[in-house]
Amino acid sequence: MIVMPSNNTGFMAGYIAGKYPGKFGLLISPDGWRRPPEVTPYALDNGAYGAWVNKHSWDEKGFYAMLEQATQHHRPLWVACPDKVADRGATLDLWPSHSQRIRDLGFVPAFVAQDGMIPDDVPGNAELVFIGGSTKWKWQNVRAFAHACPRVHVGRVNSYEGLWICHDLGVESCDGTGWMRGGMKRLEPLLRYLDETKTKRRQPCLPGT
Repeated sequence: MIVMPSNNTGFMAGYIAGKYPGKFGLLISPDGWRRPPEVTPYALDNGAYGAWVNKHSWDEKGFYAMLEQATQHHRPLWVACPDKVADRGATLDLWPSHSQRIRDLGFVPAFVAQDGMIPDDVPGNAELVFIGGSTKWKWQNVRAFAHACPRVHVGRVNSYEGLWICHDLGVESCDGTGWMRGGMKRLEPLLRYLDETKTKRRQPCLPGT
């Protein structure tokens, strides 16, 4: 599984990517665009969740400007198709036109699953499913989507336990904004997970870790 901290290309991110090749990547959003390092796998977010949290209108122009810039660099693993947070119907309505625009740029569109959806709601032409939605809904439903869909990304995974839940379900990737914020104490659970997957020596999970 690839862990993708959001919008971070600093020294520590580069060090971790080099130490754990193929297991550490980057999720870039429109308001955090930067040139992705050539050796680092990355994906592109659409910025809808950040706009929803901050009560802003989603910036469609900024999203497609980011995609145009990305065409000049190595290709992302996928692009999160525009969605409406916690809104099943609106998200399904956005898929046909935006997924085609993303494909026309040469990228793989990821369908963002939202509250109220079941695996049968995933469009047949969606190659990857991004589990978004509210935190409670996400963890209640991630198992069903992981079992039904061959490629799954899980959003906002910021705990050691969450990493292993996704790993054990065969999830392809996950992201989290918190890992690179708070120094080594905050980063330690992620490094522990990455080291355990590299050495294949998983340690017992201690309370509170």
